[in-house]
Amino acid sequence: GDLLRFAGSAAPAGEGDAYRQKVIGAFFRHGRLLRLPAQLKKQQIVLEKIAQAFEPGREYSELEVNRILLDFHEDVASLRRGLVEMRLMQREGGVYQLVAGGS
Repeated sequence: GDLLRFAGSAAPAGEGDAYRQKVIGAFFRHGRLLRLPAQLKKQQIVLEKIAQAFEPGREYSELEVNRILLDFHEDVASLRRGLVEMRLMQREGGVYQLVAGGS
């Protein structure tokens, strides 16, 4: 699928990639988040991974965001707050959107 194509076209796997995979392996089971890491650097990696579930340019209501986040973890409020705080998503009024110009 997309993931393999993306992995193939990416720059040579460096230390960053290995660390990233390790964090994702440690905090996700079968695509679900076990818990939000306490460490900021790991939080960023986990939230970036979750942000990939959203379509760029699309606007989401809070309900839609919650529904998507629920696939990852019950604590949707923390995830939502994290996505906004890490500037992965922006919230205006009740509308959420991925922040453009991510990676």
